[in-house]
Amino acid sequence: MEKKFVIWGRNPVVEALKSGKELEKIMIAHDSKAPKELVKLAEKRKVKIQKVPRKKVEDTAGTKKTQGVVAILSPVSYWNQNDLIDKIIKEDGILVVLDHITDPQNVGNIIRTAEVLGVGGIVIPKERSSPINEVVVKSSTGAVFYIPIAKVGSLRQFLDKFKKKGGWVVSVEKGGKPIHKVSFPFPLALVLGSEGKGVSKSVLDVSDMVVTIPMQGKITSLNVSAAAAVSLWEVSKQKFEI
Repeated sequence: MEKKFVIWGRNPVVEALKSGKELEKIMIAHDSKAPKELVKLAEKRKVKIQKVPRKKVEDTAGTKKTQGVVAILSPVSYWNQNDLIDKIIKEDGILVVLDHITDPQNVGNIIRTAEVLGVGGIVIPKERSSPINEVVVKSSTGAVFYIPIAKVGSLRQFLDKFKKKGGWVVSVEKGGKPIHKVSFPFPLALVLGSEGKGVSKSVLDVSDMVVTIPMQGKITSLNVSAAAAVSLWEVSKQKFEI
């Protein structure tokens, strides 16, 4: 891991929290007790604390002098979710929602495709999702720096808000309408499900439409980043009249 994305040691992590730096998460070694001030600040800032083996802390920091604490810095500044909703509604644009996608390579590839095809923003959940780390930055070829990204506590609540402001929610999942035969409504939130579980039930419940990529081969599923590329091409063709 590149050193610019990590801070280690108790005081440096506390100071990072105090200064308002964007932190993806804090990892604390199982055999170490976090200072109360650090825990309190992390709770206040809503930064996740994860208990991990000491070796993981040291490998992440690239040193044994960690005092059992390492924080992963975010390379991007996250947007306020309400501001992002307003932006997409105003643009009559496209939002991509990543429903608990945990592989950073996939997340980076999707962000790259989204940026290339004119997507106005990305939404990721705070829990059970890949952090925006150096793998995401690399596989996005830097697209993370050009596209607004928001992190939200509940995808369902976020999508409810988006719909109340006039947006539409379309999920890419098996059993829906063939994607090439759908007339997409805008402003649009396109939801892509996790590698193993697909789109979660709570998000499907709030979706206005489910679309499916028709498959002809013997293998009946695509990698999520490939599915994102196919889906976003269909959406952008209509949005930008390609």
